Amino acid sequence: MAAAGLPAIPPNLKAIQHYMKTATEHDKRDPIVAYYCRLYAMQKGMEIDMKSPDCRTFLVTMMDYLEKAKKELYEADAIQSEVVGQAHMENYALKVFLFADNEDRAARFNKNVVKSFYTAGMLFDVLTVFGELSEDIEKNKKYAKWKAAYIHRCLKNGETPIPGPMAEEGEEDLVAGGGSPQPGTSGMSTSGNMENSLYTPSSGSFAPPTTPQDPPQNAYQPPPQNAYQPPPQQPAPTQYNHPVVPNTWTPAPNPAGVQLTTEDFQKAMKFCKYASSALQYEDSKTAVDNLQKALQLLTTGHQS
Repeated sequence: MAAAGLPAIPPNLKAIQHYMKTATEHDKRDPIVAYYCRLYAMQKGMEIDMKSPDCRTFLVTMMDYLEKAKKELYEADAIQSEVVGQAHMENYALKVFLFADNEDRAARFNKNVVKSFYTAGMLFDVLTVFGELSEDIEKNKKYAKWKAAYIHRCLKNGETPIPGPMAEEGEEDLVAGGGSPQPGTSGMSTSGNMENSLYTPSSGSFAPPTTPQDPPQNAYQPPPQNAYQPPPQQPAPTQYNHPVVPNTWTPAPNPAGVQLTTEDFQKAMKFCKYASSALQYEDSKTAVDNLQKALQLLTTGHQS
C-alpha cells in the first residue's frame, strides 16, 4: 500500500507490501513505528531489486520521503537516537506480541489475534534496521509468525486451536494441516513464505497459507506475565587494581572548523551506507546524491 507521495509498489517488490501496509496503519497511531517500517521496507527493497526502472524510481522516491518524514519528526528522540528508536520499536513490538499471547492463552481466538501475532512478527523483522536481533527477539519472531499461521489454519478448518505453546520436542506436536495433537510428528519446520501466503493487503483479510505451518523445534515459550520483564541486573564486576593506561588519541580537527555531534556522524554514516547500496546496483546518481549529503553535513554541520 502506497502512502501519500509514494508511487505504487512495483510487482518485483511485493515482498515489502506487508511492511508498507503496517506503516500506513501507524501513520497517525504511531509515526515512529511508521517511519521505521518504511525504512526497513526500503532497505529490503534495495536488496531485492534496484536495477529495474520502476523499482529504482520507487526506492529513490522512498529515500526522499523518509528524509522529509525525518525532518518532520526531528524533535522525536526515537528518530534522532538509534538507541531510543530501538527501545521504542522493541517495546511496541512486545506490547503487540503480549496482547496476542494473552488472548491466545485465554482461548479468545479470532482474526484480531491472528493479525496481532502476524504484525508482531513483522515488527520484530523491522528491528533488524538497528542490527542483529537478540536470541530472545528472534525466538519471539518465529513463535509469533508460527502462531499466526496455526490459529488461522485452525479457524479456517473449523477446529479449536490449542492455547499457549505446543508440547516440547519429543512429545506431541501438530500434524501438518490439522489442529489435533498427534504423537510422533515432531521435527517439522516452518515455511519461509509464510508472510506472503498469510495476509492479503488488498482485501484486508487473511488468506490460507500455501504450506501447512507447524511449530518449530524448541518453540519459544512466551512470557506469562502481562508486561515485559527486563533481564535481572548483573552484579557489579570485581574491581582490580590494574594500571590505567590513558587514552591519548584524539581525532583530527574538522578541516572546516565545524563542531560535529555523535548524531551528525551517525547521519553521515547512513548516507554513506545508502550510497554503498546504490553502487552495488550501479546507480551512480543515488550514490552521488547521498555522498553529497554526507559531505555537506560533515563540512557545514547541516543538511539540506
